[in-house]
Amino acid sequence: MRKAEISRKTAETDVKVMLDLDGSGKGSMSTGIGFFDHMLQLFLTHSRYDLVVECAGDTQVDFHHSVEDVGIALGEAFCRALGNKAGICRYADVVLPMDEVLMLCAADISGRAHLNYDVMTFTDKAGDFDCRLVKEFLLAFVRKAEITLHFKMFAGEDSHHILEAVFKALARTLRKATDTDERLQGRIPSSKGAL
Repeated sequence: MRKAEISRKTAETDVKVMLDLDGSGKGSMSTGIGFFDHMLQLFLTHSRYDLVVECAGDTQVDFHHSVEDVGIALGEAFCRALGNKAGICRYADVVLPMDEVLMLCAADISGRAHLNYDVMTFTDKAGDFDCRLVKEFLLAFVRKAEITLHFKMFAGEDSHHILEAVFKALARTLRKATDTDERLQGRIPSSKGAL
């Protein structure tokens, strides 16, 4: 069972994440940040993971602490749910169109944390959400998930669409990377025998 539950409580946030990598796309998002909930819902829908995210944070200050801490908790849940990573495909990539946007996401579930985020938005905000927080979320996520992610934007104009494409591409890439490769017969996908 590739499932995990994470609770993280600080002076700034109280986060709970429940993740099932073998789900069917069921769950709910409640972070107090409408745009972020929308992005997490897109991730849920396109990953087909089951995911519940609850966050009570100091959004009266700004959204940074909540977004980053959700990334931390989701990354921890992802890493724990994968276990030793035996039998997974490991590598995956997607080129995803979202209206005028064309976004590439590539992943290696390698045990090594790295983010390359070659994405530019043309406004500072999407609604009341600071677009730069998506990178902060992804940095927190990859560090705790111990994965390598690359994003490359080939086209795009609308900030909302660009960020939607990031989350949809991330979801579809991770879904493919965490799928089981039957030819591995339960072995770890590395010549080193460990990830």
